Amino acid sequence: MSCMKILLTTHQFFPEYSAGTEVLTYSVARELLKRGHMVHILTGYPGSADLGEDDRFDEYDFEGIHVYRFHHAYTPMAGQTSMIEVGYDNRLATRYFEKLLHKLKPDIVHFFHLNRLGTGLIDSVVRACIPAFMTPTDFWVICPTGQLVLADGELCSGPSAYAGNCVKHLASSTQKGRLGNVAKLLPSVSMDLLVRLTQAEVMPRYPHQVEVRAIASRLAINIARLNKLRKIISPNKFMTEKLLQYGVLPNVIAQSAFGIDVSVQAAEETLHRSPGHILRIGFIGTLAPHKGCHILINAFKALPAGRAVLYIYGKTDELPEYSAELERLARNHDSIKFCGTFHNSKIREVLAALDVLVVPSLWYENTPLVIYSAQAAKCPVVASDFPGISEVIQDQVNGLLFEAGNTKDLSNKLHRLIDESGLATQLSLNCNKPKSTLTYVDELLSAWTLDEA
Repeated sequence: MSCMKILLTTHQFFPEYSAGTEVLTYSVARELLKRGHMVHILTGYPGSADLGEDDRFDEYDFEGIHVYRFHHAYTPMAGQTSMIEVGYDNRLATRYFEKLLHKLKPDIVHFFHLNRLGTGLIDSVVRACIPAFMTPTDFWVICPTGQLVLADGELCSGPSAYAGNCVKHLASSTQKGRLGNVAKLLPSVSMDLLVRLTQAEVMPRYPHQVEVRAIASRLAINIARLNKLRKIISPNKFMTEKLLQYGVLPNVIAQSAFGIDVSVQAAEETLHRSPGHILRIGFIGTLAPHKGCHILINAFKALPAGRAVLYIYGKTDELPEYSAELERLARNHDSIKFCGTFHNSKIREVLAALDVLVVPSLWYENTPLVIYSAQAAKCPVVASDFPGISEVIQDQVNGLLFEAGNTKDLSNKLHRLIDESGLATQLSLNCNKPKSTLTYVDELLSAWTLDEA
Protein backbone atom coordinates (compact mmCIF):
# COMPACT_ATOMS: atom_id res chain seq x y z
CA MET A 1 0.00 0.00 0.00
CA SER A 2 1.38 3.42 -0.95
CA CYS A 3 2.17 6.00 1.72
CA MET A 4 -0.89 7.93 2.90
CA LYS A 5 -1.23 11.16 4.83
CA ILE A 6 -3.52 10.48 7.78
CA LEU A 7 -5.02 12.88 10.31
CA LEU A 8 -6.36 11.46 13.59
CA THR A 9 -8.37 13.42 16.14
CA THR A 10 -9.02 13.01 19.85
CA HIS A 11 -10.43 15.15 22.67
CA GLN A 12 -7.16 15.10 24.66
CA PHE A 13 -3.74 13.52 24.28
CA PHE A 14 -0.37 12.74 25.79
CA PRO A 15 1.66 13.75 27.69
CA GLU A 16 -0.94 15.27 30.03
CA TYR A 17 -3.63 12.66 29.37
CA SER A 18 -3.19 8.90 29.03
CA ALA A 19 -6.59 7.21 29.37
CA GLY A 20 -8.05 4.65 26.98
CA THR A 21 -8.91 6.91 24.03
CA GLU A 22 -5.49 8.53 24.16
CA VAL A 23 -3.73 5.14 24.29
CA LEU A 24 -5.79 3.84 21.36
CA THR A 25 -5.10 6.94 19.24
CA TYR A 26 -1.39 6.83 20.10
CA SER A 27 -1.10 3.09 19.38
CA VAL A 28 -2.81 3.41 16.00
CA ALA A 29 -0.62 6.40 15.10
CA ARG A 30 2.56 4.52 16.01
CA GLU A 31 1.57 1.46 13.99
CA LEU A 32 0.70 3.59 10.95
CA LEU A 33 4.07 5.35 11.21
CA LYS A 34 5.84 1.98 11.33
CA ARG A 35 4.18 1.14 8.02
CA GLY A 36 5.50 4.26 6.38
CA HIS A 37 2.41 6.44 6.50
CA MET A 38 2.52 10.12 7.46
CA VAL A 39 0.45 10.70 10.60
CA HIS A 40 -0.63 13.86 12.41
CA ILE A 41 -2.94 14.26 15.39
CA LEU A 42 -5.40 17.05 16.18
CA THR A 43 -6.36 17.12 19.83
CA GLY A 44 -8.47 19.17 22.16
CA TYR A 45 -7.21 20.43 25.49
CA PRO A 46 -8.93 22.06 28.49
CA GLY A 47 -7.53 25.56 28.09
CA SER A 48 -7.94 28.74 30.06
CA ALA A 49 -11.03 30.88 29.55
CA ASP A 50 -8.75 33.94 29.45
CA LEU A 51 -6.95 32.98 26.23
CA GLY A 52 -7.55 35.07 23.13
CA GLU A 53 -8.89 33.29 20.08
CA ASP A 54 -5.56 33.51 18.26
CA ASP A 55 -3.79 31.99 21.28
CA ARG A 56 -5.91 28.85 21.45
CA PHE A 57 -3.74 26.88 19.05
CA ASP A 58 -0.30 25.36 19.41
CA GLU A 59 1.77 22.44 18.14
CA TYR A 60 4.20 19.99 19.71
CA ASP A 61 5.87 16.64 19.08
CA PHE A 62 5.24 13.56 21.16
CA GLU A 63 7.42 10.50 20.56
CA GLY A 64 7.77 11.18 16.87
CA ILE A 65 4.15 12.26 16.31
CA HIS A 66 3.39 15.87 15.41
CA VAL A 67 0.37 17.09 17.36
CA TYR A 68 -1.84 20.11 16.67
CA ARG A 69 -3.76 21.30 19.70
CA PHE A 70 -6.86 23.42 20.28
CA HIS A 71 -7.20 24.94 23.76
CA HIS A 72 -10.92 24.63 24.34
CA ALA A 73 -12.79 26.42 27.12
CA TYR A 74 -16.43 26.92 28.02
CA THR A 75 -16.42 30.60 27.22
CA PRO A 76 -17.83 32.68 24.33
CA MET A 77 -15.70 32.39 21.20
CA ALA A 78 -16.05 32.89 17.45
CA GLY A 79 -19.39 34.62 18.02
CA GLN A 80 -20.88 31.69 19.96
CA THR A 81 -22.44 32.43 23.34
CA SER A 82 -23.95 29.01 24.13
CA MET A 83 -21.57 26.95 26.22
CA ILE A 84 -23.35 23.76 25.17
CA GLU A 85 -22.84 24.64 21.52
CA VAL A 86 -19.20 25.58 22.12
CA GLY A 87 -18.79 22.01 23.40
CA TYR A 88 -20.25 20.06 20.48
CA ASP A 89 -20.18 22.49 17.51
CA ASN A 90 -17.19 24.73 18.07
CA ARG A 91 -16.80 27.18 15.18
CA LEU A 92 -13.30 28.28 16.17
CA ALA A 93 -12.05 24.69 16.23
CA THR A 94 -13.74 24.07 12.87
CA ARG A 95 -11.96 27.05 11.29
CA TYR A 96 -8.63 25.76 12.60
CA PHE A 97 -9.41 22.27 11.29
CA GLU A 98 -10.18 23.65 7.84
CA LYS A 99 -6.79 25.39 7.80
CA LEU A 100 -5.16 22.09 8.77
CA LEU A 101 -6.95 20.27 5.95
CA HIS A 102 -5.65 22.86 3.51
CA LYS A 103 -2.13 22.64 4.93
CA LEU A 104 -1.79 18.87 5.39
CA LYS A 105 -4.04 17.66 2.56
CA PRO A 106 -4.67 14.31 4.29
CA ASP A 107 -5.83 11.28 2.34
CA ILE A 108 -7.83 10.03 5.33
CA VAL A 109 -9.29 11.61 8.47
CA HIS A 110 -10.19 9.29 11.33
CA PHE A 111 -11.97 10.72 14.38
CA PHE A 112 -11.40 8.92 17.69
CA HIS A 113 -13.16 11.63 19.69
CA LEU A 114 -14.76 15.00 18.90
CA ASN A 115 -15.36 16.48 22.34
CA ARG A 116 -13.77 19.96 22.65
CA LEU A 117 -13.47 20.02 18.84
CA GLY A 118 -17.07 19.50 17.74
CA THR A 119 -18.88 17.50 15.08
CA GLY A 120 -18.65 20.47 12.74
CA LEU A 121 -15.32 18.95 11.72
CA ILE A 122 -17.27 16.23 9.93
CA ASP A 123 -19.03 18.76 7.72
CA SER A 124 -15.69 20.37 6.88
CA VAL A 125 -13.97 17.16 5.86
CA VAL A 126 -16.98 16.07 3.80
CA ARG A 127 -16.97 19.42 1.97
CA ALA A 128 -13.28 18.90 1.29
CA CYS A 129 -14.10 15.50 -0.28
CA ILE A 130 -11.70 13.70 2.05
CA PRO A 131 -12.80 10.23 3.23
CA ALA A 132 -13.72 10.46 6.92
CA PHE A 133 -14.20 7.69 9.48
CA MET A 134 -14.83 7.45 13.21
CA THR A 135 -14.27 5.13 16.16
CA PRO A 136 -16.55 6.21 19.06
CA THR A 137 -14.75 5.43 22.32
CA ASP A 138 -17.62 6.54 24.54
CA PHE A 139 -21.20 7.83 24.12
CA TRP A 140 -20.36 11.51 23.69
CA VAL A 141 -22.03 11.89 20.27
CA ILE A 142 -25.31 10.82 21.91
CA CYS A 143 -24.92 12.01 25.50
CA PRO A 144 -23.50 15.43 26.53
CA THR A 145 -21.63 13.78 29.41
CA GLY A 146 -20.35 10.94 27.25
CA GLN A 147 -21.26 8.45 29.97
CA LEU A 148 -25.05 7.95 29.96
CA VAL A 149 -25.10 8.74 33.68
CA LEU A 150 -27.49 11.15 35.43
CA ALA A 151 -26.50 13.88 37.88
CA ASP A 152 -27.29 11.62 40.85
CA GLY A 153 -25.11 8.83 39.48
CA GLU A 154 -28.00 6.72 38.17
CA LEU A 155 -27.63 5.14 34.74
CA CYS A 156 -29.40 6.84 31.83
CA SER A 157 -30.76 5.09 28.75
CA GLY A 158 -30.09 8.17 26.61
CA PRO A 159 -31.76 11.45 25.60
CA SER A 160 -35.55 11.56 25.82
CA ALA A 161 -37.79 12.61 22.92
CA TYR A 162 -36.89 16.30 23.17
CA ALA A 163 -33.77 15.92 25.33
CA GLY A 164 -35.74 17.09 28.35
CA ASN A 165 -33.83 14.69 30.60
CA CYS A 166 -30.57 16.22 29.34
CA VAL A 167 -31.86 19.71 30.23
CA LYS A 168 -32.88 18.43 33.66
CA HIS A 169 -29.44 16.87 34.16
CA LEU A 170 -27.62 20.05 33.18
CA ALA A 171 -29.81 22.33 35.30
CA SER A 172 -29.74 20.14 38.41
CA SER A 173 -25.96 19.70 38.26
CA THR A 174 -24.94 23.28 37.39
CA GLN A 175 -27.60 25.54 38.94
CA LYS A 176 -27.60 26.24 42.65
CA GLY A 177 -30.47 27.32 44.82
CA ARG A 178 -34.11 27.28 43.80
CA LEU A 179 -33.57 26.69 40.06
CA GLY A 180 -31.41 23.63 40.64
CA ASN A 181 -33.85 22.21 43.19
CA VAL A 182 -36.83 22.72 40.88
CA ALA A 183 -34.95 21.00 38.04
CA LYS A 184 -34.34 17.96 40.25
CA LEU A 185 -38.04 17.68 41.08
CA LEU A 186 -39.51 18.20 37.61
CA PRO A 187 -40.16 14.96 35.68
CA SER A 188 -38.41 14.57 32.33
CA VAL A 189 -41.74 14.71 30.47
CA SER A 190 -42.28 18.22 31.83
CA MET A 191 -38.82 19.19 30.68
CA ASP A 192 -39.57 17.70 27.26
CA LEU A 193 -42.63 19.96 27.03
CA LEU A 194 -40.53 22.98 28.03
CA VAL A 195 -37.98 22.15 25.32
CA ARG A 196 -40.66 21.57 22.70
CA LEU A 197 -42.35 24.91 23.43
CA THR A 198 -38.97 26.65 23.43
CA GLN A 199 -38.12 25.23 20.02
CA ALA A 200 -41.53 26.33 18.73
CA GLU A 201 -40.75 29.85 19.99
CA VAL A 202 -44.01 30.12 21.90
CA MET A 203 -42.37 30.46 25.31
CA PRO A 204 -41.63 33.89 26.77
CA ARG A 205 -37.94 34.59 27.26
CA TYR A 206 -36.39 32.97 30.32
CA PRO A 207 -32.84 32.47 31.68
CA HIS A 208 -30.63 29.94 29.86
CA GLN A 209 -33.06 29.69 26.94
CA VAL A 210 -30.16 29.64 24.49
CA GLU A 211 -28.68 26.62 26.28
CA VAL A 212 -31.98 24.77 26.22
CA ARG A 213 -32.15 25.26 22.46
CA ALA A 214 -28.55 24.08 22.10
CA ILE A 215 -29.22 20.90 24.06
CA ALA A 216 -32.41 20.27 22.11
CA SER A 217 -30.53 20.53 18.80
CA ARG A 218 -27.42 18.61 19.84
CA LEU A 219 -28.47 15.03 19.12
CA ALA A 220 -30.09 15.67 15.73
CA ILE A 221 -27.09 17.71 14.54
CA ASN A 222 -24.60 15.09 15.69
CA ILE A 223 -26.49 12.14 14.19
CA ALA A 224 -26.96 13.92 10.85
CA ARG A 225 -23.21 14.51 10.72
CA LEU A 226 -22.35 10.93 11.70
CA ASN A 227 -24.40 9.73 8.77
CA LYS A 228 -22.10 11.68 6.43
CA LEU A 229 -19.09 9.60 7.47
CA ARG A 230 -17.84 6.86 5.17
CA LYS A 231 -17.87 4.38 8.05
CA ILE A 232 -18.18 4.28 11.85
CA ILE A 233 -16.07 1.53 13.42
CA SER A 234 -18.13 0.55 16.47
CA PRO A 235 -16.14 -1.32 19.15
CA ASN A 236 -18.95 -3.51 20.47
CA LYS A 237 -22.56 -4.57 20.13
CA PHE A 238 -23.88 -2.21 22.81
CA MET A 239 -22.39 0.83 21.07
CA THR A 240 -23.81 -0.34 17.74
CA GLU A 241 -27.28 -0.69 19.26
CA LYS A 242 -27.12 2.80 20.77
CA LEU A 243 -26.04 4.38 17.48
CA LEU A 244 -28.83 2.61 15.60
CA GLN A 245 -31.38 3.54 18.29
CA TYR A 246 -30.67 7.23 17.76
CA GLY A 247 -30.70 7.21 13.98
CA VAL A 248 -27.29 6.27 12.63
CA LEU A 249 -27.82 4.40 9.37
CA PRO A 250 -27.00 0.66 9.51
CA ASN A 251 -24.83 0.80 6.38
CA VAL A 252 -22.60 3.41 8.03
CA ILE A 253 -21.64 1.09 10.91
CA ALA A 254 -19.04 -1.67 10.94
CA GLN A 255 -18.12 -3.45 14.17
CA SER A 256 -14.54 -4.10 15.25
CA ALA A 257 -13.15 -4.51 18.78
CA PHE A 258 -10.20 -2.37 19.85
CA GLY A 259 -6.66 -3.67 19.52
CA ILE A 260 -3.87 -3.40 22.11
CA ASP A 261 -0.08 -3.52 22.20
CA VAL A 262 0.53 -6.14 24.93
CA SER A 263 2.62 -8.86 23.26
CA VAL A 264 2.03 -12.61 23.08
CA GLN A 265 5.29 -12.97 24.97
CA ALA A 266 3.77 -11.09 27.89
CA ALA A 267 0.90 -13.56 28.09
CA GLU A 268 3.26 -16.54 28.10
CA GLU A 269 5.39 -14.98 30.81
CA THR A 270 2.50 -14.48 33.22
CA LEU A 271 0.46 -17.61 32.45
CA HIS A 272 1.85 -19.82 35.21
CA ARG A 273 2.18 -17.38 38.08
CA SER A 274 0.99 -18.51 41.48
CA PRO A 275 -1.06 -16.07 43.54
CA GLY A 276 0.20 -17.37 46.87
CA HIS A 277 -1.63 -16.62 50.11
CA ILE A 278 -1.89 -12.83 49.63
CA LEU A 279 -4.18 -11.82 46.78
CA ARG A 280 -2.67 -8.96 44.76
CA ILE A 281 -5.55 -6.80 43.54
CA GLY A 282 -5.12 -3.93 41.09
CA PHE A 283 -7.04 -0.91 39.82
CA ILE A 284 -5.71 0.84 36.70
CA GLY A 285 -7.52 3.87 35.33
CA THR A 286 -8.75 7.40 35.73
CA LEU A 287 -9.41 8.35 39.34
CA ALA A 288 -12.89 9.75 38.72
CA PRO A 289 -16.21 8.86 40.40
CA HIS A 290 -17.67 7.10 37.34
CA LYS A 291 -14.71 4.68 37.35
CA GLY A 292 -15.78 3.44 40.79
CA CYS A 293 -12.47 3.18 42.63
CA HIS A 294 -14.28 4.12 45.87
CA ILE A 295 -16.49 1.06 45.42
CA LEU A 296 -13.37 -1.10 45.22
CA ILE A 297 -11.74 0.45 48.30
CA ASN A 298 -14.87 -0.12 50.39
CA ALA A 299 -15.16 -3.70 49.12
CA PHE A 300 -11.49 -4.31 49.85
CA LYS A 301 -11.84 -3.06 53.42
CA ALA A 302 -14.38 -5.85 54.07
CA LEU A 303 -11.82 -8.56 53.19
CA PRO A 304 -10.01 -10.43 55.98
CA ALA A 305 -6.95 -8.54 57.20
CA GLY A 306 -3.61 -9.68 55.85
CA ARG A 307 -5.10 -11.76 53.02
CA ALA A 308 -4.96 -9.20 50.20
CA VAL A 309 -3.21 -6.04 49.03
CA LEU A 310 -4.66 -3.36 46.74
CA TYR A 311 -2.55 -1.39 44.25
CA ILE A 312 -4.24 1.70 42.78
CA TYR A 313 -2.76 3.17 39.60
CA GLY A 314 -4.00 6.57 38.43
CA LYS A 315 -3.37 10.31 38.53
CA THR A 316 -4.24 11.83 41.87
CA ASP A 317 -4.00 15.44 40.63
CA GLU A 318 -6.56 15.20 37.81
CA LEU A 319 -9.59 15.34 40.13
CA PRO A 320 -7.98 16.25 43.46
CA GLU A 321 -11.20 16.33 45.51
CA TYR A 322 -12.11 12.79 44.50
CA SER A 323 -8.54 11.58 45.00
CA ALA A 324 -8.58 13.09 48.48
CA GLU A 325 -11.79 11.20 49.20
CA LEU A 326 -10.13 7.94 48.07
CA GLU A 327 -7.16 8.62 50.33
CA ARG A 328 -9.54 9.30 53.21
CA LEU A 329 -11.29 5.99 52.60
CA ALA A 330 -7.93 4.20 52.54
CA ARG A 331 -6.60 5.90 55.67
CA ASN A 332 -5.10 3.51 58.24
CA HIS A 333 -5.11 0.65 55.72
CA ASP A 334 -1.47 -0.09 54.97
CA SER A 335 -2.44 -2.75 52.46
CA ILE A 336 -3.97 -0.10 50.14
CA LYS A 337 -1.24 1.54 48.08
CA PHE A 338 -1.53 4.51 45.69
CA CYS A 339 1.05 3.86 42.99
CA GLY A 340 0.68 6.85 40.66
CA THR A 341 0.86 6.36 36.90
CA PHE A 342 3.13 4.51 34.50
CA HIS A 343 4.01 4.67 30.82
CA ASN A 344 1.74 2.48 28.72
CA SER A 345 4.77 0.42 27.66
CA LYS A 346 5.04 -0.76 31.30
CA ILE A 347 1.55 -2.22 31.53
CA ARG A 348 2.89 -5.74 30.98
CA GLU A 349 5.07 -5.45 34.09
CA VAL A 350 2.27 -3.94 36.17
CA LEU A 351 -0.22 -6.67 35.24
CA ALA A 352 2.38 -9.39 35.80
CA ALA A 353 2.56 -8.28 39.45
CA LEU A 354 -1.22 -8.64 39.96
CA ASP A 355 -3.42 -11.67 40.57
CA VAL A 356 -6.61 -9.88 39.60
CA LEU A 357 -7.58 -6.60 37.97
CA VAL A 358 -10.79 -4.95 39.19
CA VAL A 359 -12.84 -2.70 36.89
CA PRO A 360 -15.60 -1.32 39.17
CA SER A 361 -17.12 1.10 36.64
CA LEU A 362 -20.38 2.88 37.39
CA TRP A 363 -21.19 3.68 33.75
CA TYR A 364 -21.80 1.48 30.73
CA GLU A 365 -18.18 1.71 29.57
CA ASN A 366 -17.09 0.95 26.05
CA THR A 367 -14.83 -2.04 26.69
CA PRO A 368 -11.91 -0.42 28.54
CA LEU A 369 -8.57 -1.16 26.87
CA VAL A 370 -7.17 -2.25 30.22
CA ILE A 371 -9.49 -5.27 30.13
CA TYR A 372 -7.93 -6.41 26.85
CA SER A 373 -4.48 -5.81 28.31
CA ALA A 374 -5.35 -7.95 31.33
CA GLN A 375 -6.64 -10.72 29.08
CA ALA A 376 -3.40 -10.66 27.08
CA ALA A 377 -1.40 -10.88 30.31
CA LYS A 378 -3.56 -13.76 31.57
CA CYS A 379 -4.68 -11.62 34.51
CA PRO A 380 -8.28 -12.43 35.54
CA VAL A 381 -10.71 -9.51 35.68
CA VAL A 382 -13.43 -8.81 38.25
CA ALA A 383 -15.69 -6.19 36.70
CA SER A 384 -19.06 -4.46 36.76
CA ASP A 385 -21.66 -6.39 34.80
CA PHE A 386 -22.20 -3.99 31.90
CA PRO A 387 -22.76 -4.97 28.23
CA GLY A 388 -19.51 -3.47 26.91
CA ILE A 389 -17.58 -5.44 29.53
CA SER A 390 -19.53 -8.71 29.50
CA GLU A 391 -18.87 -9.07 25.76
CA VAL A 392 -15.25 -9.73 26.77
CA ILE A 393 -15.43 -11.04 30.33
CA GLN A 394 -17.57 -14.16 30.82
CA ASP A 395 -18.62 -14.65 34.41
CA GLN A 396 -16.79 -17.58 36.05
CA VAL A 397 -14.96 -18.36 32.80
CA ASN A 398 -12.23 -15.76 32.30
CA GLY A 399 -13.25 -13.48 35.15
CA LEU A 400 -16.02 -12.61 37.57
CA LEU A 401 -18.82 -10.09 37.13
CA PHE A 402 -20.61 -8.25 39.91
CA GLU A 403 -23.56 -5.88 40.15
CA ALA A 404 -22.29 -2.38 39.38
CA GLY A 405 -22.02 -0.24 42.51
CA ASN A 406 -22.72 -3.18 44.84
CA THR A 407 -19.85 -3.10 47.34
CA LYS A 408 -20.92 -6.32 49.07
CA ASP A 409 -21.18 -8.24 45.79
CA LEU A 410 -17.70 -7.10 44.75
CA SER A 411 -16.29 -8.01 48.16
CA ASN A 412 -17.86 -11.48 47.89
CA LYS A 413 -16.24 -12.02 44.48
CA LEU A 414 -12.82 -11.01 45.82
CA HIS A 415 -13.40 -13.22 48.87
CA ARG A 416 -13.92 -16.17 46.52
CA LEU A 417 -10.54 -15.57 44.93
CA ILE A 418 -8.96 -15.66 48.37
CA ASP A 419 -10.81 -18.74 49.64
CA GLU A 420 -11.27 -20.94 46.57
CA SER A 421 -7.99 -22.65 45.80
CA GLY A 422 -7.22 -22.68 42.08
CA LEU A 423 -10.02 -20.29 41.04
CA ALA A 424 -7.65 -17.46 40.04
CA THR A 425 -5.46 -19.91 38.13
CA GLN A 426 -8.42 -21.42 36.28
CA LEU A 427 -9.73 -17.98 35.30
CA SER A 428 -6.21 -17.06 34.16
CA LEU A 429 -6.00 -20.15 31.93
CA ASN A 430 -9.29 -19.21 30.28
CA CYS A 431 -8.26 -15.64 29.39
CA ASN A 432 -8.77 -14.91 25.70
CA LYS A 433 -6.00 -13.56 23.53
CA PRO A 434 -7.20 -10.09 22.42
CA LYS A 435 -6.74 -8.45 19.07
CA SER A 436 -3.40 -6.72 18.57
CA THR A 437 -2.96 -3.13 17.47
CA LEU A 438 -1.37 -4.53 14.31
CA THR A 439 -4.57 -6.43 13.45
CA TYR A 440 -6.76 -3.49 14.42
CA VAL A 441 -4.81 -1.20 12.07
CA ASP A 442 -5.11 -3.85 9.34
CA GLU A 443 -8.88 -3.61 9.78
CA LEU A 444 -8.85 0.19 9.68
CA LEU A 445 -6.75 0.20 6.52
CA SER A 446 -9.09 -2.36 5.00
CA ALA A 447 -12.11 -0.15 5.81
CA TRP A 448 -10.37 2.88 4.33
CA THR A 449 -9.25 1.15 1.15
CA LEU A 450 -12.49 -0.82 0.65
CA ASP A 451 -14.29 2.49 0.76
CA GLU A 452 -12.07 3.76 -2.06
CA ALA A 453 -12.89 0.69 -4.14
